[in-house]
Amino acid sequence: MMNELAGGALIGIAAALLWLGIGRIGGISGVIANIFLINQGHRNWSLYFFAGLLASYPLYVLLAGTPEMQITANKAILVAAGLLVGMGTYIGNGCTSGHGVCGNGRLSLRSMVATCTFMAFGVLAVFIMNLLNL
Repeated sequence: MMNELAGGALIGIAAALLWLGIGRIGGISGVIANIFLINQGHRNWSLYFFAGLLASYPLYVLLAGTPEMQITANKAILVAAGLLVGMGTYIGNGCTSGHGVCGNGRLSLRSMVATCTFMAFGVLAVFIMNLLNL
């Protein structure tokens, strides 16, 4: 439970520092999109932010050990899940971190609706996977 609380606190702190420091929203889909933009001003902070994300897991393993994780070995489910998340991010104009952490923090109605939609479909997906024993 402490790992989850610490992780959530770190995500919130990172999002707040990014917003207060340079006025940018720390949604991952936006960060990745900025890496591929021609505008160099947005690319630099996005590269640093993304590098920090990549470094966080090895740093966690070094300090706390490998966390216990379970994921399906069914490649069709993984591909379908990736495609659905990508489509949802595009349609919703942002991802769970952009809407759920940053948008809700700014009291954005659009982000609140998007977060409720993400959560509802996440619960539905778990229900269906448990029902089908996947």
